Amino acid sequence: MTVVAFDFDGTLSDSEMTVLLGNQCGVADEMADITERAMNNEMGYAESLRKRAALLEGLDEADVAAAYSEVELREGAASLIESLNGAGVTTAILTGGFERGVEAALEREEVTVDHIVANRLPMDDGKLTGEVEGSLIEGTKDTALEDLATLVDVEMEETIAIGDGANDLPMLRVAGLSIGFDPKPAVEPHCEVVVTSMAGVRDTLLAEGVLDRT
Repeated sequence: MTVVAFDFDGTLSDSEMTVLLGNQCGVADEMADITERAMNNEMGYAESLRKRAALLEGLDEADVAAAYSEVELREGAASLIESLNGAGVTTAILTGGFERGVEAALEREEVTVDHIVANRLPMDDGKLTGEVEGSLIEGTKDTALEDLATLVDVEMEETIAIGDGANDLPMLRVAGLSIGFDPKPAVEPHCEVVVTSMAGVRDTLLAEGVLDRT
């Protein structure tokens, strides 16, 4: 058995959840700037995530749902996940983004993964509190990947991590194979393989024998 762990924003999806949420309350530009700084390792991820969540304080539940309705999987992502599931590979999404947005995108494509590790934006009286909760605020994706490998009884050498940003570096460094998806400049040197499409990911997994060519 193999574990394939995907980042979400910027990898499985070309959407950026915090920016979509920011569009709903007029702070998208500030969101994008903070996100870019974090992904280029110019700001700590936990600090950046808390800053972005704070900008969303008071956003109504209906507006949150509208933002999540715009989150889409990248072309070829759903079929790749289906192929991995069919091959008996354990599939996971490890993201500092938000669980409900990930679930919404998967549901629209009628595809599932085995495990989602993500953060959450709590609400009070139907509005975002400006806080953020979850194991991937201070916690890092290497620990999440190691915990998942232990859970499914797979050696770390059998794990594959796919990501693009600085917060993906921990899992890319510990995985048996690290695949950079159009990675940021600070990330690319740490990737064994670099791709720019889901087709490229598929070709890599075919070459590694994770997927069958039939």
